[in-house]
Amino acid sequence: MQNFMHRNYFHYYLFFYLLCWQAYAQQTDIEIIKSRVYNAIIRNYIDSDAPALTASFDGEVKTILSEFDGEKWPYILYENVSREGFDNTIHLYNLLKMAVAYKYPQSQYFNKKSVFKNIVKGLIFWCDEDFVGENWWNNQIGTPITLVNLMLMVGDELPSDPVRRSQKIINRANINKGGSRPGGDRIKVSSIAAKNQLFLNDSSQFNLIINIIAQEVKFVDWIGSEFGYTYSKTDRGGFKEFLKANGRGLQYDDSFHHRTDGVNNTLSYGLGWSSAYVEWAHYVRNTAYAFPAEKSKILVDYYLDGVCKTAVFGVRPDYGAKNRSISRPGNTKPYDAAVPLKILDITTYRAEEIMEVVRMRTANLPVNKLSHATFFWNSEHFTFQRPDFFTSVRMYSTRNMNMESPYNSEGLLNHHRGDGANHIYTRGNEYEDISPVLDYQKIPGATIVQKDQLPHHNQIKKLGLTDFVGATTDGHYGLVGFDFKSVHDPLVARKSWFFFDEAYVCLGAGISSKSKNEVHTTLNQSLLKGTVHIAANGQVYPLGNKSGVHRGVKWIHHDNIAYMLPQAQDISIENELAIGSWWRISKQIDSSKSTKQREVFKTWINHGVSPDRASYAYIVRPHTTLEELYDKDVVSYIEILSNTPYLQAVYNHSQKLLQVVFYKAGELKVQDGFVIKSAAPGIVMMALNDSGELAKLSVSDPNRELSKMMLTVSKKFKGKGIHSKSSWNAAQGMTEFVIDLPQGGWAGKSVVIE
Repeated sequence: MQNFMHRNYFHYYLFFYLLCWQAYAQQTDIEIIKSRVYNAIIRNYIDSDAPALTASFDGEVKTILSEFDGEKWPYILYENVSREGFDNTIHLYNLLKMAVAYKYPQSQYFNKKSVFKNIVKGLIFWCDEDFVGENWWNNQIGTPITLVNLMLMVGDELPSDPVRRSQKIINRANINKGGSRPGGDRIKVSSIAAKNQLFLNDSSQFNLIINIIAQEVKFVDWIGSEFGYTYSKTDRGGFKEFLKANGRGLQYDDSFHHRTDGVNNTLSYGLGWSSAYVEWAHYVRNTAYAFPAEKSKILVDYYLDGVCKTAVFGVRPDYGAKNRSISRPGNTKPYDAAVPLKILDITTYRAEEIMEVVRMRTANLPVNKLSHATFFWNSEHFTFQRPDFFTSVRMYSTRNMNMESPYNSEGLLNHHRGDGANHIYTRGNEYEDISPVLDYQKIPGATIVQKDQLPHHNQIKKLGLTDFVGATTDGHYGLVGFDFKSVHDPLVARKSWFFFDEAYVCLGAGISSKSKNEVHTTLNQSLLKGTVHIAANGQVYPLGNKSGVHRGVKWIHHDNIAYMLPQAQDISIENELAIGSWWRISKQIDSSKSTKQREVFKTWINHGVSPDRASYAYIVRPHTTLEELYDKDVVSYIEILSNTPYLQAVYNHSQKLLQVVFYKAGELKVQDGFVIKSAAPGIVMMALNDSGELAKLSVSDPNRELSKMMLTVSKKFKGKGIHSKSSWNAAQGMTEFVIDLPQGGWAGKSVVIE
């Protein structure tokens, strides 16, 4: 009996000890995490202990202190709380900078009581006024995040009354409010709440919020699936249904939708979503609050296959993938290595690839720009990269909108930036801050009616009108098909792009318009760099600043990129100073009204007024010298087989690669004895081996209607496909394919058979 009692007491004390140890460990973890957050806030303003950087920051703080009147700053328009204004948040930014200087040992303002007193005065003024803006973001994210950072810096030293009143304002970052929509800004809102629990030393609530952040890392079903997977087959009057959270967040194709409009937000909200998760994963690493490994794997896949494959060389944002943010100066600057470096601290999953991103973003490390062909089928966005160039195609369909709305009066001229935009890069800065002077009816790659003026900006965002929009890729090569019907003008066209190692082909057919204005297809509009040369009428000559229509043009060369015309034709070129302002595209209070001037290169094909079944064909060869263009055979291995409204096809003889867009069921004769037939509309890519046999087949259904795709090819095929059946018909000399196509959230994805 006594032994039994001893054993029971032993178990009791052991249990009690373990509970105490767990509580102690968690509290210790809280202190570790809090310290990491504290240091991160400081490093956001002073990212090195170098004396020069500290002196520079102190100089900024000196100016802030000198302009402070004891309550506020006279240059801030506190009364403007509109969606376009609310620059009174500068007030809180100033207080936070003062707090960082006050707590940073290397600062000349370290522990200066006069600085602390001014922080208290400025905070009391803010609490007294309690500014609330018209934009929910300022109230539920912008103000609370700066205020909670201030609390973490100096909150323990502040008087109790402003701390208490600050809590009321911070708590507007509430996960139960409208701004905290799942798949939207929930991680950002939760991040604020998590920081506040660190300040309050509430480990229980902190744990709850950390779990909410982890739960946000998941794939979501695209909203269109609720409506038969295409908006065109639904009641278009029911758009109030789209206000719910469905479809927001990470898509199955590793793109990101912030709203229910199907617009690609990978490099805007999606980048913020992933960065916020990585930030917290880094804070809680190696503690009891660390995120599950499977969540970090999903995030890494999204970062590498979504963010980095949408970005130019994984380093710069693709101008074609950006939305209204192009109306903000500096929005196409290169990304730094902060996020991938944090990922390396969190997980070893795909570490070599993450390290490659670090190399690409760090100037002093060797760079190996990876090759890929990627189609984001849930967002109708295609990217293609080779070591020396990057390009993309942006589209829309009945499954998504053409562009996001000009929220907060930004992006006021973005009407046509989804109309098959095709941006081209060899360096990455070809379009840097071009937005103020851009001709928004000359979008690279797009076919646009040239109107006297664009419609009102409340007419930008519209649902696509055609189902046939998609691409086929095997991960390395790819092609794009776009049944284009303008949502702004009486204009239709069949547009396609065919991508190879050294060049890509752009085709347009069936271009028809009922408008009395001219219709133009723009080859490119970028910043002017160097001399423009053209080959026309048997001569090669520089253009200088001469703009106009040029007859019998065979090719154009600008900025290491060649635009080659299979048939000599008339081409328009502008090569001159463009004038504009940031104010013309954004009515934000900080948008500059001053005149901006940039030298811009523009070239386009004029299809005339009210064209009827017009067409175009050109080949883009990036990263090519002027000398190389004198070789008439520079792209002779590329053959355009068909360019009609029903069939567009290109064959690369060098790579033995055939790419075909069937807008309807049909047959293509590639060459003698080489025929391909499709029983339905679709996109097909075929690779042949050295023996002339079919080595690889890639297909997709842009309409997203078929469960199976049936093809016949006059080539033998010896491979086996998991998702297909093939049989050789000796009598007809054809291989017959029946290919299972992805469904649901995967519809539109390519199937590769080899």
